[in-house]
Amino acid sequence: MTIKFLTTLAYFAIVFYLGYKGWKETKGASDYMLAGRRVNPFVMAMSYGATFISTSAIIGFGGAAGLFGFPLLWLTAFNLVFGIFVAMVFFGKRTRRMGLALNCRTFPELLGKRYQSHFLQSFSGGIIFLFIPVYAAAVLIGICRMVEVSFGLPYTWVLLGVTAIVALYVITGGMKAVMYTDAFQGAVMAVMMLIFIIFTYSMLGGVTEAHQTLTDMAHLMPEKLQKGGMLGWTQGAVPFSPLWLTIYTTIVYGVGIGVLAQPQLAVRFMTVPSDRELNRAVLYGGVFILLMTGVAFTVGALSNAVFFKEFGKISIAMAEGNIDKIIPMYIETMMPPWFSAIFLMAMFAAAMSTLSSQFHVGGTSLGHDIYARAMRTRVRAAGNSMAINQMGVIITILATLVWAWMLPPSVIARATAFFFGLCGAAFLPAYVLGLYWKGMTKTGAKVSMVGGFSFSMLWLLFIMEKEASAIGLCQFLFGKATLVAHATPGSWLHLLQWVDPNVVALPFSFMLAWGVSVFSTSLAEEHVEACWQNC
Repeated sequence: MTIKFLTTLAYFAIVFYLGYKGWKETKGASDYMLAGRRVNPFVMAMSYGATFISTSAIIGFGGAAGLFGFPLLWLTAFNLVFGIFVAMVFFGKRTRRMGLALNCRTFPELLGKRYQSHFLQSFSGGIIFLFIPVYAAAVLIGICRMVEVSFGLPYTWVLLGVTAIVALYVITGGMKAVMYTDAFQGAVMAVMMLIFIIFTYSMLGGVTEAHQTLTDMAHLMPEKLQKGGMLGWTQGAVPFSPLWLTIYTTIVYGVGIGVLAQPQLAVRFMTVPSDRELNRAVLYGGVFILLMTGVAFTVGALSNAVFFKEFGKISIAMAEGNIDKIIPMYIETMMPPWFSAIFLMAMFAAAMSTLSSQFHVGGTSLGHDIYARAMRTRVRAAGNSMAINQMGVIITILATLVWAWMLPPSVIARATAFFFGLCGAAFLPAYVLGLYWKGMTKTGAKVSMVGGFSFSMLWLLFIMEKEASAIGLCQFLFGKATLVAHATPGSWLHLLQWVDPNVVALPFSFMLAWGVSVFSTSLAEEHVEACWQNC
């Protein structure tokens, strides 16, 4: 316990120093929101990766891998291809250039100025402000569960303490503090994950032996999961069974594609001075994401073999049914005490790097894109834009705390997938077509964003089994858990209950964007050329 306490103190001393450094270098709104557009490629890549990968990936999805096994490694592949290569090479450069041409400071402002639409800026800012606390709550729950298991402290105390620490340097230091601490935290995370997988394989006698042991345990898969289609932790699930649909449509597709439209990640493209930094960041980011998700998902699956070897129980049994506790339990029971202390620091790094960015983007969405947009004359007169953004951050933090208290157990991966999918359906068509197609119109962007968001929410409320059942609106209005609950079991209509909203909502949103743009009034040619002046 002493080692953990001293290690944690040392970690926070460094974080507060970096937060102080960011505060000292923050002179105005541009520094607060974009770090002055002078961030070097290593810091940007590590900040992007540390923001992308959090306790929701390591604790939440690592725990999900303890339940579903190696199929989750497909998400690592999607993260590398779409989250790093496509995002930085094809989205990052255009975002940086267009953001510079239009003098944009936030993701909603980029959409608003690209289409000359106050509505798009405010509507997208509203989506981010209202729903990013759900994602932030998932990250917050992850680190709080880790501290709860590690120190034996009450969950409520941990929740308040961690939130207060992150709030302190985000509210004062802005984007510079966020990116400095992200880079440090990302480096800590990378080293810890490398040690993590080496220890795990060594406990099982090497790579081949470990995988064979897990394969031979297929008969231990819980009966409920077998009925849902699971064959084993290395074998995966029966194609198009309920759990196969959950793994590949919600976790792999929903998160893997949704990452392209994440506002807290897209804004980082606007912090670097040139495309050269983005090219260099691809290598740093790729290695980092491979270490983070690849290790977390592999160890999550292999934890079943380690736990069974030592205690005669699989992971979900050790965690008493809460998948969010699988990785914390594995760390505390199977890893050396010194590693537990340092890994706890790495989890603080993972949580705080993502939380700081979530609080920052939620706060600036409220302060800059909604309030300042609506009250722009008064804000300019008062010269008070930075204070307004800080107030937005405070409100986002309070909303996150409320969600963290309300959300049920085993929710981290689901809450993360929900936000990623929602952003994909609402933002991705207007974002990507706005970067690459001069024929995209204001009306097309509006209809696509509102249509994609609405379709995604309706599917979530009335079709998707877990969410619709938990919310209860469909039951209240129609007397059944979902609109397709009484369809013939095994039919395609019945299986829609396990299909992620993004699978249907994203293509629908793209069709709306293209179809409406073809038949609606184009933007002024001078404006379009101004958007493309750097592209």
